[in-house]
Amino acid sequence: MSKKNNKMVRTQIYLTAVEHEALKSMSAGTGKKQSELIREAIDDYLAEKNDTDRISLMKQAAGIWKNRPDLPDFARIRSGMDRDND
Repeated sequence: MSKKNNKMVRTQIYLTAVEHEALKSMSAGTGKKQSELIREAIDDYLAEKNDTDRISLMKQAAGIWKNRPDLPDFARIRSGMDRDND
């Protein structure tokens, strides 16, 4: 969770009995409140989703400069800038 926007908003969720028991067990094992574990899980999910979206956008952008007749030959320009490593 962003440190700038840490105001809590109360919400209600429904869990299956299995999810509830697992959450209680994790809470007892870690000493963290169930609500804290839920927030951590949501934060992890959102971070992963954000990374996935960013990767997807990068893949969509791949090759957008390819075969553009209005651009110079960058390989030729670059070869003129390369230094000899002799």
